[in-house]
Amino acid sequence: MAPLVFVHGIRLSGAAWTEQLERSAHPATAVDLPGHGTRRGERFSMAAAADAIADAIEEPALVVGHSLGGYVAIAAAARYPERVAGLVLADSTYLPGRTLETPFRVAHRLLMRLPDQGERLSRWQFRSVLPPKLAEAVIGGGIATEVIPDVAEAFADFDVLAELAAYPGPTWLVNGSRDHFRRHERRFLDACADGRLVTVPKAGHYLPMARGREFAQLVLDAARSLSSSGKSEAPGVALG
Repeated sequence: MAPLVFVHGIRLSGAAWTEQLERSAHPATAVDLPGHGTRRGERFSMAAAADAIADAIEEPALVVGHSLGGYVAIAAAARYPERVAGLVLADSTYLPGRTLETPFRVAHRLLMRLPDQGERLSRWQFRSVLPPKLAEAVIGGGIATEVIPDVAEAFADFDVLAELAAYPGPTWLVNGSRDHFRRHERRFLDACADGRLVTVPKAGHYLPMARGREFAQLVLDAARSLSSSGKSEAPGVALG
């Protein structure tokens, strides 16, 4: 089976994938994007983030991205299609624009005004929605609130549907049924050269972390399908 490369969401780090790495039965790695985790202090750009993914791939891999990580995975697949055997994009089907950028910038300003730059509030957030062990891993990996403006700027000229359409390989669009980032999922599906849409009932935006066992099975099914006579099949999870 193809190795796995996991790509985290905004402000987080590769530590967000701790449970998935533990559950994986074959080679898997998690990257830190520029401005996050071990790379805090670096400027984030979509090109630099796509390069970070490509640099982590030694042979064609199934790239699994969550939220921001899904958008970056699309950018990497468009730029380096020969390195990406398939994409699993979790909670990453909202078109960038002012309706996405404005809340990010407002949240950044509010958090940065706090004495601890929102660290205490962010820790409470993750502890309230994630399993305890994973929440502590996420917190330990660092919460990079300061990177939000760079991410918002990177989205300003990122044509995600064109980038997605440029990738010829199989793509799984995976959304929690309660996730606000699924708003444009049908337009993303239409842009895929070889796509399928998977909806996990009663799951929210943190599906890969909050529902780790289910998500690990979905990723495993996707990886297995890449190995079956060159054809991809929809993973066996609930469809909405």
